Amino acid sequence: MQQRIDVTKVSPAAFQAVAALQSYVDQSGLDPKLRELIKIRASQINGCAYCLAVHTRDARKHGETDERMHLLNAWRETPLYSARERAALAWAEAITLLTEGHVPDDVFETVRKQFSEKEIVDLTAAAVAINTWNRLSIAFRVPPQVDTKKAAA
Repeated sequence: MQQRIDVTKVSPAAFQAVAALQSYVDQSGLDPKLRELIKIRASQINGCAYCLAVHTRDARKHGETDERMHLLNAWRETPLYSARERAALAWAEAITLLTEGHVPDDVFETVRKQFSEKEIVDLTAAAVAINTWNRLSIAFRVPPQVDTKKAAA
């Protein structure tokens, strides 16, 4: 895959604007493992190989297990995720899939039971940020950074 545009070179200001939102999310106080689960799940939905490669590595650094990451695509079907994680994942999915009917009231009520209003805003910012990164990476065909030696084995 050939990268179309390097946004960091062509429009550093646009890149920095998205990076500023990401910086807010990273400093928001949300649990780092939860932030990475949200990033991975949205990236799965959007099909962003670049972000999946980055965020699965980052999740491991924060102590996330391979099993939970492998089963994240089917999080509703497994007991590996807490009620709080489930609420956050449902919220992030609803934001990612807005074209499928907006964010349902029941999803909001579920997230509201698990998180404060500030945390819900932060979760929303996290979902918005990763969706923006996904769209930039997919639109400009940013190739995933993978270890080709391991990939070929």
